[in-house]
Parts: sequence; structure tokens; C-alpha cells
Amino acid sequence: MGAVRTNELMWRVGDRAFDCGERTLVMGILNVTPDSFSDGGRFLDQGAAIEHGLRMVDEGADIVDVGGESTRPGSDPVSAEEERDRVVPVIETLASKVPVPISIDTRKPSVAKAALDVGATIVNDVSGGLDPEIFDVVRDARAGMVLMHMKGEPKTMQEAPRYDDVVGEVHEYLGERIEAAELAGIEPERLCIDPGIGFGKDLEHNLTLMHHLDALLDLGRPVLVGPSRKRFIGTLLDLPEDQRVEGTAGAVAWLVTRGAHIVRVHDVKEMVRVVRVVDAIARAGRR
Repeated sequence: MGAVRTNELMWRVGDRAFDCGERTLVMGILNVTPDSFSDGGRFLDQGAAIEHGLRMVDEGADIVDVGGESTRPGSDPVSAEEERDRVVPVIETLASKVPVPISIDTRKPSVAKAALDVGATIVNDVSGGLDPEIFDVVRDARAGMVLMHMKGEPKTMQEAPRYDDVVGEVHEYLGERIEAAELAGIEPERLCIDPGIGFGKDLEHNLTLMHHLDALLDLGRPVLVGPSRKRFIGTLLDLPEDQRVEGTAGAVAWLVTRGAHIVRVHDVKEMVRVVRVVDAIARAGRR
């Protein structure tokens, strides 16, 4: 039993429009950081980061998401200046070389603006617009925006998170953030939502959210999910980050059947293949 996709659900990012009801999009993760949970340090060098971004596009990524601050559990924040120095040269080069949109993964309005000024067209904000100035930046640039649910801060979010109803609370929060963004003047079609797997949730919270992902579809915006190599996979399989490809594939396949419009992943080549097969089976069932 799968969720029914909403036909012609548009997500506008800059001058581009994705029809998220047509097929599942794949967002490739590019961490320009020394301490991200899975690939920290691998792409801190700008040349290596650019090369990896180009490779992900060749492998089929629809979007490349560039981040300069780790949001793994227990991580410390970095200054806006350091974050800008990490991401701006990478985004500027990639935006001039690839045909797909570039996303900036940041909570900081000044970093978002700097990234948008050099060619990014999406702001992926794990705080869901906690700093309202980021809404102004997105609105003025006519960029796309991802609003994510996170309970607490990355430094402390995994310290015994509690919910009475994780699906209902995440749904309510994301609805409120959509409303806040729209009140700030962002067009509804520029918004996307993310339940924030692994961000202030324990194993059961994550599994429950993924099982009931279709509960978010009535918010009327594309749903992005990032299960890639997450701790819940490691817990289920007792495997380290670099051995979680198959577990990620299982989660991605399930999420697509539950209505996910976009999956955010490290292993682009493999996950592009997964979503193409799942999408083909889903389309056959609608004929």
C-alpha cells in the first residue's frame, strides 16, 4: 500500500520549476566540513568538493546541497564567516558548471545570502527559519526553501528527546513554519518540508515518522527526507556509516512508496537507481 502522489505539485527554485508529482528527485549531499557525521573532512578541500559535486550530477543528482557547518548530533556551531569561506567558492564554481540547482544548507541569513548571490537557488534550513531574517533573504532572491523540523539544537538534540505524538507534533510544527514563511512574503510554491529524520528523534521516533510519512502530504508542499547513512540504520544493522548503503536504499525505497518527493542522500548513483525502479513500479500501478 503506497501513498498517492499529488499531481502537478510544483516546487519553484529561482527560475526553475520542479513537478514533484512526476517523479522522485534526488538531492546529493556535499559537506564542505571537517566534522560531518559520515564524510567529514573528505571534501573540505575546495577542489575535492567541486569534483565530488560534478560527479554527483553525472550520477544523476537533480540538486546538489552544499553545507559548511556540521549539524550532526553533538556538533558545535561555526562562525558565519568561516561557513561562508567554506561554501561560497564551491557554490560559485558548481553553479557555473552544472545544469542542476545548487542548494545551500545553512541556518544563517548572511550565509544564505552570500550563497544565493553566487548562484545557489535553494536554502535548506534545518532550523525551519528560526532566524526570521532568512525568510527575507529567500523572498528577495525568489529562491526555493526547505523547512525542516529539528527539536532543540544539534549540540543537544539527541539528549533524550521526548514526544507525546511525534507525527502530530512534526506535522503541526511544519504547518506553522509554512505559515510563517508565507506571512514573510515567500510564495507557497517555493516551499518544501522535511520531517528531520535524526534531528532530535530516537530510533522509534524516526521509524514512526517514516512509517507515517504520508501524514505530511496534506500540508500541500513537497516532502523531502534525508535518511542517508543515519544512526537509525546503524542501530538496526549494527554497521558504521560507510557500510550503510543497503540500509539507506531500503529506507529510500520505503519513503518513496509513502509519498516522499525528494530524497537527500550521500550515495547518489545507487539511490538514483533505487528511485527509478520504485517510481516505475508506482507508475505501473496508476495506469
